[in-house]
Amino acid sequence: MAGPGGGGAERGGGGRGVVISDNWPGYSLDLFTYPQHYYGDLEYVLIPHGIIVDRTERLAKDIMQDIGDNDIVVLCVLKGGYKFCADLVEHIKNLSRNSERFISMKVDFVRLKSYHGVLLLSIYFLQICLLPSLPSSCLNPTINFSSNS
Repeated sequence: MAGPGGGGAERGGGGRGVVISDNWPGYSLDLFTYPQHYYGDLEYVLIPHGIIVDRTERLAKDIMQDIGDNDIVVLCVLKGGYKFCADLVEHIKNLSRNSERFISMKVDFVRLKSYHGVLLLSIYFLQICLLPSLPSSCLNPTINFSSNS
């Protein structure tokens, strides 16, 4: 799929994604409505909201096809991934409701933190149960990785 202005977006390998090249100029702001407090701060729209919604719905469909009859455990990365995760889960639920098979789904969360100038990454697991039948597999650890290189 080529975007306006000559070629920026195209199909990815296997037809399961969209590639936006580094020289893609984006879409003109004249094509969109946006809050007045952003006037003067934006130059272009790289990916319109409608495309993100459509791709999220397609991702849900691909997931449903790929998982077969297996259940799903969704691991949401907080805080920035919450909205995307909620939308993806909602699309999967809708597809599951309208299909001939029931898909059981569990959603858990992981919180990643990093600090500017330091390669320190803390991972907080919030009640992630690896095997629901084994209570000892429910963990709430903090794992720190640090590097000064």
